[in-house]
Amino acid sequence: MNASPVDTGLREMPALHVADERTMLTGMLDWYREGVALKVGGMAQGAATTTPLRSGTTAAGLVKHLALVEDSWFTERLAQRGEVEPWASAPFDQDEDWEFHSANDEPLASVVDLYRAACGRSREVVAALELYHTVDDRGRAISLRSVLVHLLEETARHLGHLDVLRELADGRTGE
Repeated sequence: MNASPVDTGLREMPALHVADERTMLTGMLDWYREGVALKVGGMAQGAATTTPLRSGTTAAGLVKHLALVEDSWFTERLAQRGEVEPWASAPFDQDEDWEFHSANDEPLASVVDLYRAACGRSREVVAALELYHTVDDRGRAISLRSVLVHLLEETARHLGHLDVLRELADGRTGE
């Protein structure tokens, strides 16, 4: 299939069909993470902060939310390192959706850089832990494996939202 001029590109899925579980989970998560960055690549700032949906969701807000999710689950909860910036000083007590709202006042490239940095921290945590490493998280046990599965689901779901937002913003479609 050839990409049309308004197609954001087709990407091959990684060859993970017979990989071990850890390789499969981390490989698929990395594929979805890269999809997030590619989906907003070249997007105009105005398009990235436009709210075409009743919820007020924007592409920039979704990318920053995914950065928060990465840091929250991997760095804060699994590695138990505490909150990193910008989350540690964010006014979540005044605006529980601060990451969504504040992203609209930042250059999209900065939001994508924040996301890539959070993903980098997450990869470091994953590399240091066994797949079934378990910690107490707010009174319940969570494992690296369960967090990887959760992040796969959340990243894939929001990548789908980004697909729709990108198409609504400028007509671009594709992987």
